[in-house]
Amino acid sequence: MDVMGVRSDLIAEQNALDRIVSSIETSQWGLESPSPGWSVADQIAHLAYFDNAAALAISDPEQFQNTVDDLLAMFSRGDDAEASMMASYRSMSPDELLESWREARLTLADTSGDLTDKRRVVWYGPSMGSKSFLTARLMEVWAHGQDILDAVGLERSETDRLHHIAQLGFITRSWSYINRGLEPSETPIRVTLESPSGVIWEFGPDDASECISGSARDFCLVTTQRRNLEDTSIDIHGDAALEWLMIAQAFAGPATDGPAPR
Repeated sequence: MDVMGVRSDLIAEQNALDRIVSSIETSQWGLESPSPGWSVADQIAHLAYFDNAAALAISDPEQFQNTVDDLLAMFSRGDDAEASMMASYRSMSPDELLESWREARLTLADTSGDLTDKRRVVWYGPSMGSKSFLTARLMEVWAHGQDILDAVGLERSETDRLHHIAQLGFITRSWSYINRGLEPSETPIRVTLESPSGVIWEFGPDDASECISGSARDFCLVTTQRRNLEDTSIDIHGDAALEWLMIAQAFAGPATDGPAPR
């Protein structure tokens, strides 16, 4: 799939989450989500902030870098950068916040319309290829959407857009080690997943000595740290495979641990 295909799937995933949050009661926006200290509203605020940041990174890399420098300066002073990023959104009503996220998504859709497969986009850390950049945005929408679903007690119908997230979960195996200051395992692992449509997705060498199998949804929930491995039906064969999923982290940022078993 080319970058425009990823862009289309990102927009579809955003629209799917929009339909969910548009249907919940106003009072539910204040519910605590699985992310400590974050409400349902904060989850949408996070998406709005970074969709705007992503649009800026594409359209004006120099100005985007200025915002990164400002954040780093805040961190170095010991200021609460997260509170600063969320401040304007936390003053909004749910309707205003939802509209702000919609505007951010539209801006990102407009600016990403001219991306090519070969273009790289500056971000927080190393630049990213366009496809990886938009895939990361899709992963964020899906993962933070799961936090919202868990907070309000809803389920969603998954789609084969999960392939983007499953692939990201697989290719970030080494990152999960490096991010913790560990030497990446070189043991080959085969991952076999059943997609929501029933299609089988396979990653890794056919002759790998260790393997992981199960539903794509479970694999994505573990690698995005939205579920503890014990709360899934993933089948694991091999010590290296188990070690990986115990520390799997498909997203950027400091190393974090997934949730405790439910």
